[in-house]
Amino acid sequence: MSLIHLPSDAKPEDIAKTMKENGYCIVDELAPSSLMDRITAEMSPYVENSMYGLDNFLGLQTKRTGALIARSPAARELIMLPTVLGTAGLVLANASTFRLHLTQIISVYPGSPAQKLHQDEVAWDFFPFPLDYEIQCNLLWALTDYTEEMGATRVVPGSHLSTRKKYSIEDSLPAVMKRGSALFYTGKVFHGAGENKSDKLRQAINITYAVGWVRQEENQYLTTPIEIARTLPDDLLKVMGYQLGCFSMGYIRDGEDPMTAIREPEKRVPYNVAILEETTKKRTSLAGFMRDIEMIDPGE
Repeated sequence: MSLIHLPSDAKPEDIAKTMKENGYCIVDELAPSSLMDRITAEMSPYVENSMYGLDNFLGLQTKRTGALIARSPAARELIMLPTVLGTAGLVLANASTFRLHLTQIISVYPGSPAQKLHQDEVAWDFFPFPLDYEIQCNLLWALTDYTEEMGATRVVPGSHLSTRKKYSIEDSLPAVMKRGSALFYTGKVFHGAGENKSDKLRQAINITYAVGWVRQEENQYLTTPIEIARTLPDDLLKVMGYQLGCFSMGYIRDGEDPMTAIREPEKRVPYNVAILEETTKKRTSLAGFMRDIEMIDPGE
């Protein structure tokens, strides 16, 4: 038995549907090798200088290298691929907005044991999110080929629909895929790095998106220096978090739009609920909510 694969031209609707049913989906060769080459070249010095993990979960023979937006212009293209953003928007459609949660290259070196199977959404202090509320849309991009012998990420299909909290390696299947392919998975599905029994380095680019109202695992505002942020396009900045997470969540200073922090001193702009309303995907429209609260005294 093997995991489900979709072709590189798969539509976001098909990817999201497969994720809803199975908790994951592999899209084969979604990114060209040339883009993987550029990311490798730009990030290799940082990977070399990264630290190994300090425990078995993070991996004593595993390195995690972040700050991809600041360090790798090529990685910015990967983050903003339309197929990826389209899929994230559908998977996280229960929230008003979504944004980048973390970026990192995971380098699993030869001899690294299998990681404990886990859910990524436990990062929020083990809060018990409802089974029908997706908090994350995660991707592991194969920066090198992914083989079982090299320690391909292992996934427990369907575990996102269960209240069971412990699985064994025998319950999982390896996400075998070629370089440039992407494993999409939800924050609820159990998964973990496999044992690297080979003499080769296994590398993945972990890019995760989360609903806009939760705290990011990688602090994008500190990780990407302001002088770099000011050179980035608005659409990338908004995905990084320079937008409201939901109604009034994330404004700065005197009720200003967070983009003001990037574009000032050109102009100060109050945050605009109407803009958020246009992009909201909530089942109950923000406009209806606003009409309801117009009767409330703002001084209360």
